[in-house]
Amino acid sequence: MTEPTPLTRRTLVSIGGASAGALLLAACTSDGAAGSESGSVTVPLSSIPVGGAVSAKLGSTPVVVSQPTEGKVVAFSAVCTHQGCTVAPTGKEFDCPCHGSRFDGTTGDVLQGPAQQPLGKLTASVSGDTVTVTK
Repeated sequence: MTEPTPLTRRTLVSIGGASAGALLLAACTSDGAAGSESGSVTVPLSSIPVGGAVSAKLGSTPVVVSQPTEGKVVAFSAVCTHQGCTVAPTGKEFDCPCHGSRFDGTTGDVLQGPAQQPLGKLTASVSGDTVTVTK
């Protein structure tokens, strides 16, 4: 019987990196949103806190959907207009983790640069307890 080859540090780091990447990808898609490549995504209205927002995917494009007041929803591209990083909802605003740009969660306007342009606005509509976002 042949002895098994011991795992090297390099192999363990490689396995760990791949596992972490898979976990991150899984976490990015577990937001309760249902998407399609047809140009729309649905999000349960109940998953969007009043005065807050959630992340979703419109096809392969990251988006943010916020509910500034009860029953009113707005949606924006989550692609930072500075250098294309993905912004994340943080309370009543969207923050870019790459260079610190901050955007208003109701209007998409720049609150703090380096971004100079607002986030791209998308169409969001409510039907019952479902929010549909389209390009």
